Amino acid sequence: MLNWMKLSVAPPLAARTIRLLGHTMRVSTIGGETVDELYGQGKRIIIAFWHGRQLMMPLAYRGQLASILISQHRDGEIIARIMQYFGFKAIRGSSTRGGLRAIRQLVKAGRDGGDLVVTPDGPKGPACKVQSGVVYLAKATGFPIIPLTFACSKKKSFRVGITFKFPIPVGRDYLCGANPYG
Repeated sequence: MLNWMKLSVAPPLAARTIRLLGHTMRVSTIGGETVDELYGQGKRIIIAFWHGRQLMMPLAYRGQLASILISQHRDGEIIARIMQYFGFKAIRGSSTRGGLRAIRQLVKAGRDGGDLVVTPDGPKGPACKVQSGVVYLAKATGFPIIPLTFACSKKKSFRVGITFKFPIPVGRDYLCGANPYG
């Protein structure tokens, strides 16, 4: 019963929650002109973001077709199902299980005309340290790697002195895409 709820109820609820959070934010994009220029030239890209920043990433995607690398772990199945609600195709694998097959599928998906999305530090880490898989993927496809992140403004607090220990999703938020060439 619990597994059924995780796989059937949680994904659509999570997708709706992510969309709802997105509607409560004022979003600013920094560096988006680089991505727009690449798309204008008909090029495909590899989007890379840190594993710990994945919550709002579905809302940051500017393209039309993307395949995302998601681990074969059972939590990965929940994430894969959530990503389907945003139009992403899940390719399952990681450095510890099914990685070589997943890289081949990503290369094929890129050749078929889609963008590729990866977390270069992966769930096992080390956190915020690029592993070699994303570099290999870039060499195999010829796609530029576009780093992407999401950040929220500092926490909000009430005038009476009550402070929340978590950021409230209002205020100025940023999606960043750096120049892949510099």
